[in-house]
Amino acid sequence: MTHASPARPPRTPAQVYRQTLWLLASRDLRVRYSTSALGYLWSVLDPLVMAGIYWFVFTQIFDRTVGVEPYIVFLLAGLLPWVWFNGAVSDTTRAFIKDAKLVRSTRLPRSVWVARIVLAKGIEFLLSIPVIAVFAISTGAALTWGVLWLPLAVLLQGILIVGIGLIVAPLVVFFRDLERAVKLILRFLFYASPIIYGLADLPDGLELWGSFNPLAGIITLYRASFFPELLDLRAVAIGAVMSLVILGIGILVFRRTVRAVLKEI
Repeated sequence: MTHASPARPPRTPAQVYRQTLWLLASRDLRVRYSTSALGYLWSVLDPLVMAGIYWFVFTQIFDRTVGVEPYIVFLLAGLLPWVWFNGAVSDTTRAFIKDAKLVRSTRLPRSVWVARIVLAKGIEFLLSIPVIAVFAISTGAALTWGVLWLPLAVLLQGILIVGIGLIVAPLVVFFRDLERAVKLILRFLFYASPIIYGLADLPDGLELWGSFNPLAGIITLYRASFFPELLDLRAVAIGAVMSLVILGIGILVFRRTVRAVLKEI
């Protein structure tokens, strides 16, 4: 007498969403590197080249008065999160336009097309973290208790990027010039964020205003792994609140525009 195997319980919508999100993100990474000879190295070459340029300019040409030593570790701790932020926000401008047929034909929550970009870029960021470890060892920078802030930094940055993506992705469908505008804003934001300098390097009058850039507090969390004295809890608190507010606005904008987006693409 045979016994029928027990039926699997139906998957919840949250489980389906997570599985689909992972499949789409892993597909993006496979496609991106399938035709590349260097593969994973491309995810670290860009920040490495940028860090090398700024390190040379501020240590060999100019008399640097910003940041702390070792400056290359200081730089990478800001540049690697920036590459995740910049790449994900830039790609969300094409989240619906690039895969218009799939977006229209599937019954999945359309927010997954934004979240998969953030996740794929986030995985690239996590894979690039060993680069900082290599430079930290070679320059004598010691890992401190501040590394415990790293999960919070990743979480807050993910929340911030998803919120921005949920705003930008649908609006670009209606205003195509917004894609170019986002690139200009990102270029400005790079220099307005404490990446090549620290938040404490700003004049007293600007330090508070600089904290209202949510990336400022997040970057101090990353740098706390090696430079705990740079941790600014006020900037972190402001950045956390602003990230959650941006996520809330993003969800509201996305819900109100998603039906019109499906008709437009």
